[in-house]
Amino acid sequence: MKRIKTATILSFIIGAMAVFIGIRVAFLGQKMPYYVIGWLPVYNLILGMLTVFITTILIWRKSRLALPISIATLVSHSTVTLFLLTAYNGTVSVFSIVAMLSRIVFWVIILRLLILQKKEKIKIK
Repeated sequence: MKRIKTATILSFIIGAMAVFIGIRVAFLGQKMPYYVIGWLPVYNLILGMLTVFITTILIWRKSRLALPISIATLVSHSTVTLFLLTAYNGTVSVFSIVAMLSRIVFWVIILRLLILQKKEKIKIK
């Protein structure tokens, strides 16, 4: 149960951060001290909202969909990061890359917790 709580908290934190920053940049027009690619805050806002309102709840409820949607989230962030590193090489801000890499690290940790919980559940049965 401790793993699920930890995964839920991590999921909520990373999602809420994306929502908070995404709203400030995408809708309130807050200027960042570095160049921001126009679609990136919108992407982060959408994924953040999905994380807060769907993924976090699925993890908390121990849904069978929690693991697949967490994998999909990790794949999405990884794909966007690779895209930023290749298509926008030299244009994208280091801050954007660090933020995306941080999301990837968070999701690897969350997935690890979910997998360990699943293995533990199988052993108990």
